[in-house]
Amino acid sequence: MIQSRPWLAGFPNAAGRPFREVIAMIRPIQADEVEIALEIINDAAQAYKGVIPPDCWEEPYMPREELLSEMAAGVNFLSFLENGRILGVMGRQDLGEVTLIRHAYVRTTAQRRGVGTRLLANLRQEVSQPLLVGTWAAAWWAIRFYEQQGFKLVSPGEKDRLLGAYWTISPRQTETSVVLADERWFNQGRL
Repeated sequence: MIQSRPWLAGFPNAAGRPFREVIAMIRPIQADEVEIALEIINDAAQAYKGVIPPDCWEEPYMPREELLSEMAAGVNFLSFLENGRILGVMGRQDLGEVTLIRHAYVRTTAQRRGVGTRLLANLRQEVSQPLLVGTWAAAWWAIRFYEQQGFKLVSPGEKDRLLGAYWTISPRQTETSVVLADERWFNQGRL
């Protein structure tokens, strides 16, 4: 997906400054961009520090080896670029009957500009099975984002079942996490 508005370049915006041409694109992360993805993930994950349980926080939040392991396990990352600079990443793991949204992060300097919304919209166009996303129960901003996109929290019992079936996480992380599902999940009569 490429979006460009060259006709606006040079015209004044609401603040009286000239618009600059913006070229936005969503594409898979390239092999030489792993370090950039890590930088974005660890930058945005700073929001968790002091919010999630201290025994679940580590620095860096996601080490390089963990990201590479996730990719080897089938997590495919999309990146959102603006004028050639990666501003956000969102992983997707297709598991047959469901697709998991994994490791969705936007640079702190680019948040609240629609980057995550556009990545999620692109992902939704590419899959037909239900989407599930797990996040920390204390990460109210992430829960709110997904709820604004039409996702709903699953029941606590279903959350435990789903985390055990589709994620490889510690019992402590299971205890302190939630799962949200899209309308396709709930349209199948699930809790």
